[in-house]
Amino acid sequence: MTENLIETEHFITQSEINKLLLTILLCGLIGAEREYRSKSAGLKTMIMIGLGSTLFTILSVKIGVNSHDRIASNIVTGIGFLGAGVIFKEENRVKGLTTACVIWIVAAIGMAVGSGFYEQGIGVTGAVLLALFTFPYLEELGDRRFTKRVYRIAKKYENESLDTYEEYFRLHKLKPTRGKQELANGVISGTWAATGRPTNHKKFVEQMLRDEAILEFEF
Repeated sequence: MTENLIETEHFITQSEINKLLLTILLCGLIGAEREYRSKSAGLKTMIMIGLGSTLFTILSVKIGVNSHDRIASNIVTGIGFLGAGVIFKEENRVKGLTTACVIWIVAAIGMAVGSGFYEQGIGVTGAVLLALFTFPYLEELGDRRFTKRVYRIAKKYENESLDTYEEYFRLHKLKPTRGKQELANGVISGTWAATGRPTNHKKFVEQMLRDEAILEFEF
């Protein structure tokens, strides 16, 4: 009876244990970075996703004698729904995209380890960690030079458009992109998305706050 169980590979092998342990290590490193940044999907989540993907891949090879990708192929689709759950919109920004991408790639790392492609799993983990630790500093460096803000200006309509304020943007070395403009109840309003240095944004805001003709100013 015992020999039959061993022959049918019902027992977990040392190779499979090594795969699960390696998955815990690789996905745990990525999860630790997410935990450090207080993201919604942290250490435990990343390890569980990686272990699940690894186990599904192992089972896919064991069960699918004629088609080893029978179960594993559905991980790619299924993990997409999990990633979508961490994406949400807050004001004018979409948050959670990076975490969703990390969830997707952690599943891929788990599949790579489960399939026995250890070098690929380790290599991708290193690349992901490098990107997660490096890109925030690069983004911060870019934001210091180029920041995008949305402005809304409303004033009493006096037979003139809001084109004058677009000149104010350029005067402060900001690049404006005109949005929606409307006229209602004698009040004309408009929105712009402007890009430029934070110091230039500050000077522009200060000038707009001193403009007594402006009824509403959102920045």
